[in-house]
Amino acid sequence: CPICGMALEPMGIPPADAGPNPELVDFTRRLWIGAPLAGLVFLLEMGAHLGVPVANWFGPRGAIFVQLVLATPVVLWVGAPFFKRGRASLVNRSPNMWTLIALGTGVAWIYSMVAALAPGMFPEAFRTAQGIVPVYFEAAAVIIILVLVGQVMELRARERTGDAMRALLDLAPKTARRIGPDGAEADIPLADVQPGDRLRVRPGEAVPVDGIVTDGHSSVDESLITGEPLPVEKANGDLVTGGTLNAGGSFIMSAERVGADTMLARIVELVATAQRSRAPIQALADQVAGYFVPAVVGVAIAAFIIWSLVGPEPAMVYGLVAAVSVLIIACPCALGLATPMSIMVATGRGATAGILMRDAEALERFARVDTLIIDKTGTLTEGKPVLTDVIALGGQGSNELVAIAAGLERGSEHPLAEAILADAADRGVEPLPVEDFKAVTGKGITGQIAGIGAAAFGNAALMLDLGIDMAGADAEARADELRGEGKTAMFLA
Repeated sequence: CPICGMALEPMGIPPADAGPNPELVDFTRRLWIGAPLAGLVFLLEMGAHLGVPVANWFGPRGAIFVQLVLATPVVLWVGAPFFKRGRASLVNRSPNMWTLIALGTGVAWIYSMVAALAPGMFPEAFRTAQGIVPVYFEAAAVIIILVLVGQVMELRARERTGDAMRALLDLAPKTARRIGPDGAEADIPLADVQPGDRLRVRPGEAVPVDGIVTDGHSSVDESLITGEPLPVEKANGDLVTGGTLNAGGSFIMSAERVGADTMLARIVELVATAQRSRAPIQALADQVAGYFVPAVVGVAIAAFIIWSLVGPEPAMVYGLVAAVSVLIIACPCALGLATPMSIMVATGRGATAGILMRDAEALERFARVDTLIIDKTGTLTEGKPVLTDVIALGGQGSNELVAIAAGLERGSEHPLAEAILADAADRGVEPLPVEDFKAVTGKGITGQIAGIGAAAFGNAALMLDLGIDMAGADAEARADELRGEGKTAMFLA
């Protein structure tokens, strides 16, 4: 960026074959080299306080020179990108956090170099009992590494979020089966699909683009979009969404929205836009930085002038140390890093879990939410139906009813069939054999059971079509009670 010096990123999502982020590779290499060096500098300076007096191995003056050797590559090479950003912010008169980081660490290193190489420039009051001048090599090196860790974490979070968004796009198939004017079918790349194309979607395939069913019927798993665990029945005239899974029969659809216009592509773009958006607290941080940086520099200059005028001799040295102290203390580690990194992590984790943020402001406001209102009962589920209640309105027992229902559902691909069969297995009930099995799309199933006769298992619409009176058995009233608890009521007759 010509303003702040940070690496520019492309809009949208980098392709899967784009390779790792060059900035992440560079910063990771700098971190692997710089962190051990900074750790050794920290041990040399602070080891005595931790019960590990490493500095005693080299003597007071030798320890300072070892720190100089170890800290210099950390500051000058590992921290080079930060100094570049700080310089760019000064040149463009847009002071920010990088200005303070560069000033604080740079001044600390320069001061420490002078104290190590020319200690005679400092008054006697600055010297320790061993006759050396304290240095700030460890402060400069550790701050550089802490900031670098934050940058690497942010870049890795951005990389993971990009992977999550690419995974969303990968839900759409790479090809689509187009039906030509002569009725011939051919697989074509998804990018070649045009609005108005007639496409065939076979069982188990993902819907390629957004469109309308024109022939056939099926059940489509739309949990990607709606979060509902049960497939939705689709017939002529119904809308289907690209990326959803055809869980039933084959159907023909007319493409309506393709490419970047599909709902799936717009969801991915929404996540990308949320990542690029700025939270109100970030705008506040930028405003604060605009005043904070000049204020810190002003305070440092004022400290230098005041100490130079009224401080003890040599007053200029006291003034310089006071100014350096202000710049080191004001060097930020969290203000410019915490907010963008938290937004990156939150949007990336949310996208992976199927939770989409409209923008960073919504994410920030969500922290103040204390009550969640769900649109209807049963929206929050485990994504897998289970059989919870068996209510016998006739003379049969619950195990007998489960055996009949399991026999009918054994030939079905509906997710509810898995729940019935799983419950039968838990009860140790063997599904009864069924003949003349027939699936009635959107309603249920029917069949013939030896020794019992015709049986039907499905919703109220199936019972109505078969002329079964449910009012007398009070079945509908009992079903309403179950629906009030967020359960799906099925009828067996």
